[in-house]
Amino acid sequence: MNLNEPRELAPLLEAFLLASGKPQTLERLYELFEEGERPEPPVFKKALEMLRKSCEGRAFELKEVASGYRLQIRDRFSPWVGRLWEERPQRYSRAMLETLALIAYRQPITRGEIEDVRGVAVNSHIVKTLLEREWIRVVGYRDVPGKPAMFATTKGFLDHFNLKSLDELPPLADLREMETEPVLDFEDAPVPAHLQALADASLDPDAEPEAPRDETSFRTLLVELDSMEQGLKTDFDDLLRAEPEAEDGKGDDEV
Repeated sequence: MNLNEPRELAPLLEAFLLASGKPQTLERLYELFEEGERPEPPVFKKALEMLRKSCEGRAFELKEVASGYRLQIRDRFSPWVGRLWEERPQRYSRAMLETLALIAYRQPITRGEIEDVRGVAVNSHIVKTLLEREWIRVVGYRDVPGKPAMFATTKGFLDHFNLKSLDELPPLADLREMETEPVLDFEDAPVPAHLQALADASLDPDAEPEAPRDETSFRTLLVELDSMEQGLKTDFDDLLRAEPEAEDGKGDDEV
């Protein structure tokens, strides 16, 4: 096998990615070759591009996410592929998705700041669940009384939602322009199947299924959150000087 020939290298890279079962960085793939047989970097990249093109028209694709490259089923097949598993897919509550969306778009952000935007207290189990699934992490502590933890998303979050970086999140301004449904329409479509399918991949198979509550489209949810924030009398710079603890009068979320 001539490893400096992209046409011969491409199927070998495909074999690596199929066997690995998880994203692989360019550096990791490069390390799999012994020094004397290692392809030149331009050949390596050309082989990956050939592999990507060879997937066109097929049920799977080569996708670069935060943790590297992986071969994955195309989004449109997710509802059917999900039938391979007997377990009922876990649904995510509106409260959990709102919390995750705010962390994704406003990071680093404290629990108190999330509560100020949403107007209700964040259930501790929501934060615990997001931390356990490794979708968020603590990146520091706000220099205000109480030293509240600041949360940000992880590579695991990007991988599960099929993103290479946070730059691939749609701008909220674009979402507002696209939004045609009335805000606060609780009869809206559910979370898109491809997002739900990707999120389901991280679930503990022994976990009890979570019943859907006030499901809404991910797009509408983000538009609502942006509207909430625009309606605040203070911005996050003001919140740096405020006590982040939730007020006693705030309600509490269901998980």
